[in-house]
Amino acid sequence: MTTYTAPVRDMLFAMNELAGLEDIYSLPGNEDVSADLVEAILDEAGKFAAEVLAPINASGDRQGNTWHDGEVSTADGFKQAYEVFCDTGWNGMPSSTEFGGQGLPVTVSTAVLEMWKSANMSFSLCQMLTLGAVEAIAHHGSDELKSTYLPNMVSGKWTGTMNLTEPQAGSDLAAVRSKAEPRGDGSYALSGTKIFITWGEHDMAENIIHLVLARLPDAPPGVKGISLFVAPKFLVNADGSLGARNDLVCASIEHKMGIHASPTAVMVFGEKEGAIGYLVGEPNRGLEYMFTMMNHARLNVGLEGVAIAERAYQAALGYARERVQGRIIGDRSGETKPILHHPDVRRMLMDMKARTEATRALAYYVAGCMDRARSDADENVRKDNQSRLELLTPVVKGWCTETAQSVTWNGIQVHGGMGFIEETGACQHMRDARITTIYEGTTAIQANDLIGRKVAREGGHAMAALIEEMSVTRAQLEAHADSQLQKIGASFGKGILALREATDWLLANYERNPQAAAAGAVPFLKLAGTVAGAWLMARSTAIAIERMQGPDAGFYGAKLVTARYFVEHVLPEANSLRDAIVNGAESVLALPEELF
Repeated sequence: MTTYTAPVRDMLFAMNELAGLEDIYSLPGNEDVSADLVEAILDEAGKFAAEVLAPINASGDRQGNTWHDGEVSTADGFKQAYEVFCDTGWNGMPSSTEFGGQGLPVTVSTAVLEMWKSANMSFSLCQMLTLGAVEAIAHHGSDELKSTYLPNMVSGKWTGTMNLTEPQAGSDLAAVRSKAEPRGDGSYALSGTKIFITWGEHDMAENIIHLVLARLPDAPPGVKGISLFVAPKFLVNADGSLGARNDLVCASIEHKMGIHASPTAVMVFGEKEGAIGYLVGEPNRGLEYMFTMMNHARLNVGLEGVAIAERAYQAALGYARERVQGRIIGDRSGETKPILHHPDVRRMLMDMKARTEATRALAYYVAGCMDRARSDADENVRKDNQSRLELLTPVVKGWCTETAQSVTWNGIQVHGGMGFIEETGACQHMRDARITTIYEGTTAIQANDLIGRKVAREGGHAMAALIEEMSVTRAQLEAHADSQLQKIGASFGKGILALREATDWLLANYERNPQAAAAGAVPFLKLAGTVAGAWLMARSTAIAIERMQGPDAGFYGAKLVTARYFVEHVLPEANSLRDAIVNGAESVLALPEELF
């Protein structure tokens, strides 16, 4: 299935009602942003996603990329789509106006980025990596590096990459071996091999700017001895024109389960005299700098989970509206009806819809936290939002991408046997979604970050503040005049209790029994995501009840039903996750190695 329709109405609801976009308009730097402008941006982005990117998604998946003698040719239509993408200003939309971007709030750019990812995830990855590289250079690079590289990267004329992983290192960056030797002129000669480099080589832009982790000769061992370098594919002359080809080459591209139209490169630096690179910031602080890039990337990868779930839901719903098969249980009309009328198909579609909307709500809410943490005039507001942002970033990345696995799986199931056939597109959504739980750190890496840095070592204060805010919502719902909201509030209270009990157990056991804590890390992340998602869905019900008598009654009625489904069918998972965390560590760790 190649069609895609951006869910603009639901995006606007999540932005305005849950992320607090109206307040974000008043933040410094957002004076020219208005509700009308945002709606116009989303409408135009939706058209571009549907008319330009979605039609080449399936064909790009089938064709993939071609490697020949170090050069990569992209799938048909990608180069032309990228040219239009950049000419119309979409590439630089989230970036600072200082370097030619539009400087729009993160909350707004998040919705637009979701559209690119839904319409064509492989295509969207090129922009995502470029934006991350821009952030790293903008925050930590010298004025010379910024002026040399950022304007062309923001415009999309040049793209950017992140070169971390090496064959022997994997996710353990302490094992990075790539070297950087001073050349005596302020530059460095880089050598080493990097793997899994997304869009590391392609034909869509005239230059590719690689951010590379490497070690200086006198660097201390481990992560404390890693520095960050800029290494362009083509060197840049003093006048800004392109110079000689740098000593770096794409040795091959990977043959992958999904994202076939996104070239994943093996990059070799310094086979001859050494790839010329330029130090970003101070020596031995490369990993710290790269986290500027990686934290943005983690939120954006979480958004990929939202986007692919949305695309799978749309495909399944479209099929269920058209496919006629079987007698509808309990229907005595004798009419022939589509499978959408089968109760279990309804259940699967409701599950897909509810989980997708909950992940969107959380991703957009965290984007709003990022906007306020950056720009609010009140230092305490900035501090509180930064704390919430740090707490929920691994949850967005881990929970949203894990949720996408179940949503895309259900998408295939709704299609039945046709879901197993590539031509329907359902398979591609599932294959493309699979990488999202691995990108930018696996779910376990996100979960260990959550239980360690974000909860235990911080004393649980950020989580306690979140639980307290959730409890206020619960009390408001239980006190509401509407009986539906009272029930939702009571059920939500059980989810809050499960999260509180799991957090208390974690704080009591993290230091004295770290293996037991780690054994429950992924369940804890899923628990946090499930309860946070339920919180935002519960908040939406109070808004829906108030507005169901207005002109948008159908939309708000659907919001209420979808939130009810989430609370009744998804939120109960919180109790089993709590039990796995509190009581399940022993069975995880008890089996002797030889009995596996």
